[in-house]
Amino acid sequence: MLIKDVHVDNEEGLKDVRVTDGRFTEIATEIMPREGEQVIEGNEALMLPPFVDSHVHLDATLTAGEPEWNETGTLFDGIRIWSERKQDLSIEDVKKRAKATIKNMVGHGIQHIRSHVDVTDPHLIAAQALLELREELKDQIDLQLVAFPQEGILSFPHGRELMEQAVKEGLDVVGGIPHFEFTTEYGWQSVHFLMKLADHYDRLVDVHCDEIDDPASRNLEVLATEAYERGMKDRVTASHTTAMGSYNDAYTYKLFRLLKMSEINFVANPLVNIHLGGRFDTYPKRRGITRVKELNEAGMNVSFGEDDVQDPWNPLGNGNMLDAVTMGVYAGHLMGYHQLQDAFKFVTYNGAKTLHITDKYGIEVGKPANFILLNAPDFYNALNKHVEVLANVRHGKILAQTKPAETWVNLD
Repeated sequence: MLIKDVHVDNEEGLKDVRVTDGRFTEIATEIMPREGEQVIEGNEALMLPPFVDSHVHLDATLTAGEPEWNETGTLFDGIRIWSERKQDLSIEDVKKRAKATIKNMVGHGIQHIRSHVDVTDPHLIAAQALLELREELKDQIDLQLVAFPQEGILSFPHGRELMEQAVKEGLDVVGGIPHFEFTTEYGWQSVHFLMKLADHYDRLVDVHCDEIDDPASRNLEVLATEAYERGMKDRVTASHTTAMGSYNDAYTYKLFRLLKMSEINFVANPLVNIHLGGRFDTYPKRRGITRVKELNEAGMNVSFGEDDVQDPWNPLGNGNMLDAVTMGVYAGHLMGYHQLQDAFKFVTYNGAKTLHITDKYGIEVGKPANFILLNAPDFYNALNKHVEVLANVRHGKILAQTKPAETWVNLD
C-alpha cells in the first residue's frame, strides 16, 4: 500500500507513505509505486497516528436515564444512580453497550482505549464482560482495563479483596477514588494500598484523583510521592485532578516541584469535568478542570479522555475525540494558533505515553501501520471544522471509512 501526498504528523510538507506487511516501510517525498501496489491518493489530507481515548467508562456507557436521569448534574448523584443501575448488570448487557460505543469510537479514528471498570461489585460482572470483549476485539483495538473502585476501597465492603481479585483476573491497571472515601485518612490509605498492589503485581496505575472542587483535597501529593519513592514514575497516572483548579498558587507552586520529580501522567476529561465541576458554586463558578495549560508548559504529560458516553455522569457523547479537544482548548485557554495546531497531541502521542504504548505507536518506519486520515490539511482546520476521519487503518488494513459530507446551499 502506498499513500500519496499527505501531511504526516501535522507537518507542512507533503510526504508519501509506504506500508508493507502491516508496517511502515518508507516515508519520503515522491515515492514511486511498485508494480501491482495499491495506491491511495491522500489529496493533501492530514495523517496522524490513531486517536487515543485515555479515559472512558465502557461498563456504564449508554445507560443515561436508567433508572433515572441525573438532573442535578453532580458527580455524587451520578454515582448514586449508577449504584442502582449496576444491580441489573449482565455480561451480555455490558458487552452489547460497550461494543456499540467502541464501534462509534473506531469510526471516529480511535484505536487505543483505556476504560475504567467498576469493581465495587461482589460478582465483578462488568470486569468479566470487558475482559471477554478485550480478547474478542484485540485485532481491531487495544483495550486497557482499569480496576476502578467506584464506591471506594476502604469505604466499600471487601473493597481491598475485590481490587486484588480484579487484578488477578487480568485487569491491566490499578485505579482508585481517594476523594470519595469516607475520610481524608481513608483516602490516603487507599492510595498507599493501591500503589502497593500495583507494585506487587507489576501493573500500571490510573487514579481518579481529587475529582472535586475542594481546595483541601490533597490526595495528588500522596500519589505523586508514592510514584516517586517507589520508582514507578510514569507508570502512574492521575486522572481529573480538578481540585487543582481550586488550589491557591503558593501551594500549587510547591506541588509542581513534586509532580515534575514524580514524572507521573495526567488525564483531563474536559467535557465531563466542565459539566460536573462548579455544581455547588453560586457565583463565581469554578471551571471544574485541572491546570492543563500550566502542566503542559511545565513539561508534564497531559492527555485527554472523553470519560463518559451517555451515562449517569454525561447524557451526551459519541466517542469523538475532537469534541474533547475542542472543549479542552476553550476551557484551558489554549486558543493561540500554535497551541491549536499542537492540540492533536493531547489525543495522540500524549495519550500513547499515558497508556505506555509508545514502543508501537507513531508514524515511523518499522512501527505498525496504524494511522488515520483526516479531511483537512492540518489540525487547526480539522478541529475548527470537525472534519471526517476519512480512514482508520490498522496494520495496513482499513477498519473504517467515511465519505466527505456534501452540502448544497442556495443563496439568492
